[in-house]
Amino acid sequence: MDTPTVFEQIIAGDIPSHMVYESDTISAFLDANPLAVGHTLVVPHEPYERLTNVPETTRIDLWTTVHELLPAIESAVEADATTVGVNDGNEAGQEVPHVHVHIIPRFEDDNGSPIHAVVNQRPDLDQSELETIAETIRSWPITPV
Repeated sequence: MDTPTVFEQIIAGDIPSHMVYESDTISAFLDANPLAVGHTLVVPHEPYERLTNVPETTRIDLWTTVHELLPAIESAVEADATTVGVNDGNEAGQEVPHVHVHIIPRFEDDNGSPIHAVVNQRPDLDQSELETIAETIRSWPITPV
C-alpha cells in the first residue's frame, strides 16, 4: 500500500493511542471507537490485509499476544466474559485493510449478542450439504500443529 494504514500510523506514533502492549512484531491498543470498555485491538506491525497473508511466526506472535492480553483486559475492566473476533475481508466487515483482532470485554448487562448474531440470514443446509462442505474442508492440505 502506498498510504500507511491507520494502524501503521498508530504503531509509528503518528496518531495518538492508548497502547497497552508492544513487541517487535505486534502492538495492542485500546479501540478509539470501542464497543465496550476495554475494547482492544491487537495488530501485526506489517499491514497484512488478510489472515491468510500473515506468515507463521507473526501468526504465532499475534495469537499468543491475544491469549496473554485477554485475562489482563478482563481483570482491568472487571469483565464477566470476552468476545474475540476478526473481520477477515471487506465482505466480513473489515474496515481497515490490516489484520486486527478485536478483544471485546463483555458484561452480564451489556445487551450484546452472541457471534451467531453477525449474520441476519442463516443458510438452511441438509446433512448431505453439510457433509459435502466438511469433506471439501477435510481435503484441504492442513498441516497439524
